[in-house]
Formats: sequence, C-alpha cells, structure tokens
Amino acid sequence: MGVEAGAQVARSRALAVLRIRGRALAVALLPAAAAVVLLAGGSTDHLVGGGWHLARWITSVAALVVLLAAAVVALVVARARPAMSPTVPIAEESALDLYHLVRDLADRLGVPAPSAIALTPDCDSWLEDRTHPANAPPAPEGRDEISGVRGLRPAFQGQRRRAAATASPVLVIGSPFLWWMRVGELRAVLAPVVAGTGPSAHPDIAAARRFVRGLDAAVAVASAQRRDPVSRVPLAGVGWVARLLLRSCRVHAAEMERGVAAAAAERAQAVDYGLRIVAQEQVGLAYAGWDRLLTRVALPAWRMGRWPARLDAGVVAALTELSRRDRLAEGFTTRLGERPACDLLEEPGLVDEAASLLAARLFHGGPAETGPDWAPVDWQEYPEEVVDRKWRMDAARLHRVLDALDASGVHRTPAAAPQDPDAPTLSRVMNHLTTPQPSVTDAETETTAGTAEETANDEYEDGDGDDERVGSERGEALAAGLSAEVAREEAAAPVGGQQAPAGLTGQGPDTALWDEGSLPLFPLQPPRTGRELLADHVTAMVCCAAMDTAGAMPGLDWLDGPSLLLNGERAADLGPKVLTLIETGDPAPLDAWLRTTGVRPEKPVRLV
Repeated sequence: MGVEAGAQVARSRALAVLRIRGRALAVALLPAAAAVVLLAGGSTDHLVGGGWHLARWITSVAALVVLLAAAVVALVVARARPAMSPTVPIAEESALDLYHLVRDLADRLGVPAPSAIALTPDCDSWLEDRTHPANAPPAPEGRDEISGVRGLRPAFQGQRRRAAATASPVLVIGSPFLWWMRVGELRAVLAPVVAGTGPSAHPDIAAARRFVRGLDAAVAVASAQRRDPVSRVPLAGVGWVARLLLRSCRVHAAEMERGVAAAAAERAQAVDYGLRIVAQEQVGLAYAGWDRLLTRVALPAWRMGRWPARLDAGVVAALTELSRRDRLAEGFTTRLGERPACDLLEEPGLVDEAASLLAARLFHGGPAETGPDWAPVDWQEYPEEVVDRKWRMDAARLHRVLDALDASGVHRTPAAAPQDPDAPTLSRVMNHLTTPQPSVTDAETETTAGTAEETANDEYEDGDGDDERVGSERGEALAAGLSAEVAREEAAAPVGGQQAPAGLTGQGPDTALWDEGSLPLFPLQPPRTGRELLADHVTAMVCCAAMDTAGAMPGLDWLDGPSLLLNGERAADLGPKVLTLIETGDPAPLDAWLRTTGVRPEKPVRLV
C-alpha cells in the first residue's frame, strides 16, 4: 500500500466515522423536526381537529426530552478528558538538539513537525494528540510539574499550553531508546512515527479521531464509580449511547488508523532505510534489557521503598553485560563509541531521574514524590542500601515466622547444638526444613545428594517443577506463615497505596488523568507463591550467613539483580541447592556448598 493509497483509505474511513456522527445527530433531531412540522401545520389550519392537538403535545414533549438527552451526551463527550499516557515532558530549551533532529526529520518527510516531545519509561514511541482543552490546565504554583524531581519545573514550564495551542500531536519517545540507541538509530526508528503527523493534519481524520476519543472518554466517565444516584442514572444513559456509537464506528476507526500507519510507513521508506533495519534490532534488544532490569533489579528496590534513580543508564549497563555474555551480541559493544542519543538532552541525568520515578509509579504504584519511605538510590549504593538490607529484612521475617511456629508448639524446631535454639542461625532454618532420612552409608548419601541436586537444577532452569510444592509439612507451614506475614506488611504500609498529594489533581495531561486507585497501571509480576517466598527467604538467610561468617559481599548483577559475591565472584550455583532443601527436605547439597565456601551455619547472623 503506497502513501496515497494509505492516505485515501484513512480519509474514506474517517468520512465513514463522521457519517455515523451525522446519523446520530439526525436521530436526535428527528423528533424535533416532527414537532416543528406538526406545529407549523396547526398554525396554518391544516393539521387541526381530531388527535392532531394531542399529537403536537406528545411530539413536542418527546422532542424536548430527546434534545435534552442529546445535549447531555454531547456535553459529556465534548468535556470528557480523553485518556492520555503519563509522560515526562521535554521542553525545547532543555533539548535543542533533539528538537532539531525531529524537525529536520519532519522536513525530510514533508510532514508537519510534532508540537512537543515527551518521554515514556517504556520501549515504544508514538504520536499523541493533546489538543483537548481539558488537558491543559495551568500548573500549580511552586510545584514540580510532573515528577517531584527537583530542578525539572523551570525547564518544562509552559509546555502544556504550547502543546494545546497547536494541532500537531506530541511525539512520545521511549526513554530506554535515548540511552541505548545512537543518534542515527534513533532518527531511523522515529522516522515512521514522525511521518504520522501528515495524515494527522487532515481535517477529516482529525475530526474523526476527536469524535472517537470523546466517545471513549465519555464511556470512562460513565463507568466511574459514583455514589450520587442523581448523576448515576443520566451517566448510565450517556454510557449506553457512547458504547453504541463506539461499536458502530469501531471497524472504521481501526481501518482508518491502519491506513494512517501504512501511509506513514511508506513515506518513511526513503529516510535511513538501511539503518532502520539495524535500529529495529536495537529496539528488540532494548526491550529485553529493559524488561530484565525492571523485574530483576528495580523491583526488589521498589518493594522496600527505594527507587533506582538512573534506570535508563542502568539499561545500558545491563545490555552491555548481555553483549559481553552473549556471543551473538558481540558486535553491539562497538556501538558504544558512537554518540548516544541521550547527548541530545541538556541535562540527561535529571530527565533519567524523572523517567525512573515515573517508571516506579507506573510499574509498582509508588508515590509521586520522594519521602522518608520512598527515597532514590544510586547504583553505587545499591548493593549496600538494597541488597544487604533486603536479605537481612527477609532473614528477620523468616525467623519471626519460625518463632511464631515454635510458640504454637506444633512445629517446634529441633536444636542441633547446645546454643539457644531460637537464635537467628542458618542451622535453625535448615533443621526446620530437613526431612528425617534413614541412615545410609556415606557413598549412598553422596549419590542421593547428587541426584537430588540434578533434579532440582533441572526444575530450576526449565521451570517444569510444581510451583507450589514444598518438601514437608514444616515447609508448608513456614511458606504459609511467610505469605501471611508479607500480606500483613503490605496491607499495613503499601508503597503504592499512598494517597496522592493534595496538589496532584489538576496538574495536566501527564498526571491529572491517572486513576490513583488503579496504580500500578502495568504490574511487573504476579503475586509470589508460598514456595517462591520460602525460596527467597531461605536464600536471603544463606547470604546473610555467608556475609557474616565467610566474608562474602552483596553485589548487583545487571541481568539477574541482587547477587552474592564470594572472593569477588558471583555465587551462581546457590539457587538449585536451596530448592533441593525446600522441595525434598534434603540438606546435603546445601551443606556441601556451605563447607566449600567456608560458611558457618551455626553462627548467629545480624538481622535488621
């Protein structure tokens, strides 16, 4: 499909959407037209006598009711605020080179330049129309505009008014692209996106989009939970009408967008076509590294009230590490000598910090601003401030649950040494999880331990094991106790459940449209199972014992998150041995590992 063919499809489908709007208006005016005819006939003595007088009254009343209902629907559709993506707006003064790149790209494509640029903490880019008047309220005085990160407000001030004053959409760029991609690669990736401003400027397409967005926003308004029965009933009717119209124009709107995309992609073929193929490979790599960084590195910090302040810089480190480990990615490291796209920003550190805080809000539901229980952390401080603290908090929780089980008298942990049986030691945990085994020879023990470790290793790597399986009744009780304890702690002090500050509402398109009760918008992981919680806590206890008795250190692996360093090397073989203990009740593989590394499980560890 060529440029003209795609544009023609988009325009024809836009006209179809507008025809649906016209038919809806005609249906709303039909009773009024009938009333006018009857009233005109009565005034000229043509429609008199019989039941014409009663028909005029009925038709007039019906016309007023329908016109009032249509006016309410039209008002809600016109005033409803369309859904928009939370982003970090970038003012032209803070990114002159980036704006110059985008405008030069628009000139080469022969399309209008985007009205503004914003960043999103995701691996995607798109155009977003923000011309709705409800999307541009004035910014609150004396308050950072979007993120609570100090120093951003002067650079971003006034961006909303400029975006709303023009018809061109806002260009939203994935922040990981700026840090990982080179300047030429970014231009090649943005070419088909920027090319979409051409069809967007067509009046029919713009009008059709406004109509569809208004209907979608009206459905959202009608679907909101409202306690006032007076507004609930009319809004239910508005929602019904809006859904009916959306269903009528859904196919036309989808085909219109496909035509716009086809026309934009075809137009962009002439710009950096060869480089676009290479850049698309970088898009997939950036997505993989970003997802891994969020789930393995950022999520543990978010869960304990800390948010990494340089996520975009971290994704570069993660992808560089991936390039080092993966022979297929060896060529990617040579790109690092070229100019990164983040150099197009005047203050990339501040922008990265704002995008990182926004990512914590979107993916975890954290507060909008820093506070005593929600503080930024630099990568240099991550091992000490996050990894060490996380392990010791998990170890303390594990022993609290053990204390509760011992106090119940049902699952009393047997003492393996003359010391205090309730001391926070690794031996106490292992004794609790160990299933009594019949006495066998040393050779049989070694063979059994090797077989169990191989089985656990296969399940650990392939994920074929039962996610819920725990080796003994004691393990089941411990896993259940940990799940209950974690649930109580999250209910008592949820990071994402904090109420938004009083000044948050009315901040504009980047924050005011969020439904604070629904954050996080994009949760990274489902709730952990009892088995996963038990494995995490036992691993944390082993790491604490290794740090306190064998000189191990907490570390950060860019691809796998928190890691234990023994003599400067990452202990990568600990996971399968912990799984063997909790799934089969066999401590032999873990015991062998502890002896090899010099960890003394009978020594008490320091807890938080």
